[in-house]
Amino acid sequence: MDEISLQPAFASQNEVFASAFAVLQEAIASCAFPAASLAVTCRGRLVSLKALGSFTFEHEIKGNPNPGTLFDLASLTKVVATTPMAMLLYERGLLDLDAPVAAIVPEFVTGAGKDSRRNEVTVRMLLAHCSGLPAYEKLFARAHTREELLHAAFAVPLTTEPGSRAEYSDIGFIILGVVLERVADQTLDSFCRREIFAPLGMANTVFSPPLNIRPAIPPTADDKTFRQRIIQGEVQDENAFVLGGVAAHAGLFSTAEDVAKFAHAMLRGGRPILRPETVALFTRRESASIDSSRALGWDTPTTSSQSGKYFSPQSYGHLGYTGTSVWIDPNRQLSVTLLTNRTWPGCSNQALKQVRPQFHDAVVAALR
Repeated sequence: MDEISLQPAFASQNEVFASAFAVLQEAIASCAFPAASLAVTCRGRLVSLKALGSFTFEHEIKGNPNPGTLFDLASLTKVVATTPMAMLLYERGLLDLDAPVAAIVPEFVTGAGKDSRRNEVTVRMLLAHCSGLPAYEKLFARAHTREELLHAAFAVPLTTEPGSRAEYSDIGFIILGVVLERVADQTLDSFCRREIFAPLGMANTVFSPPLNIRPAIPPTADDKTFRQRIIQGEVQDENAFVLGGVAAHAGLFSTAEDVAKFAHAMLRGGRPILRPETVALFTRRESASIDSSRALGWDTPTTSSQSGKYFSPQSYGHLGYTGTSVWIDPNRQLSVTLLTNRTWPGCSNQALKQVRPQFHDAVVAALR
């Protein structure tokens, strides 16, 4: 048996995970989200691969998800593409985590006035979300091209002292993407396709899905303000859209099985693309000087975590705005991927926040 490949073992999933599936079915019935796809790996086996629901609540757009359906991963892009790119560049001695961002991207300082604190911001701070940059800005409202949006991102003022506290920041990751592309001397999408997705067999993971497959992707929004159309098969995040659909903070599309393949590699210490010590470094909580649950790129469980109450303190994971998540527990050799389109038709529905922990708890309970 190939120890690196993920072995299918989900013939009995309907019986084993009946309670977990019921959580999702009840959530769909109560309109928490219309469509869901999930994958569970445990000790090197794919023990669940399932899709539920329909593309939209009232079947305005026809379609039912299946295990091969692509979803807009939103901020899972940060940990399935951007962070492993940083890990690989770090392993190869090309990326110094403590290097000033300004040394690689001078525009980060020259494009933002005279705030000398910007010289203190490091690559590590961007990864750990403690750079002092704010969480989010509607850069798309004043930028119409990729170049204009990046220029606007470089000029976003710091809101706190670098390294003083954690604030999850899309802006920081947009800038991190530029850092990584300059260090690698290639684009984010081409690097990830060759160095991450292809070696792991993630054949259905892509930025900017081709037009011909977009009707088979669940829609994420009925955008009545910016693009003024239904968003289906193109990135929901407006800043990522202006960046051309390829961005370090959002833009990746994938299936639950492909995300599970990535999680399986992480559980195997990064093999075959990363070394165990690199995985350990990036998934360890960065809390030496600030009170934060953040690791490098990744998040870790808290007392009220979306991972539920059973994932170990050594676990790590991430959420995506469109209703996606992945949580990985090296102690249990367990990963849980849940992909939904909870942003359909609008983004105000927050019911998934109650569903996720219940679902994760039911999955762990089923495997005890």
